[in-house]
Amino acid sequence: MALLRVHVVPNAKIDDLVGEHGGTVKIKLRAPALEGKANAALIRFLAAQLELPRHAIVLERGHRSREKLIRIDGLTLEDVRTRMCAKRMRNSRMRGRFKATDVFARVANS
Repeated sequence: MALLRVHVVPNAKIDDLVGEHGGTVKIKLRAPALEGKANAALIRFLAAQLELPRHAIVLERGHRSREKLIRIDGLTLEDVRTRMCAKRMRNSRMRGRFKATDVFARVANS
């Protein structure tokens, strides 16, 4: 089980993992922050990024906040780090934008 601190930016142009924000992973989502739509979009986004079923990703804290604590069942933080970095490297348009390993190292140590 891994715990991941996330800062969500709703109403973005694209769904994207963009970097680090105050010791958390910053994720932009197209969904609005209305009626849980951004929370559902976050879970779908993380499930796709980590190649896990949606039920393995649980929003522990931050249901009505941009700062969220996500529990990821079935993976360690190192597994999450590896999968997110691998997914980023496969997407050539994002290559060089930031080092995902540095972001996850800072989040894990905070």
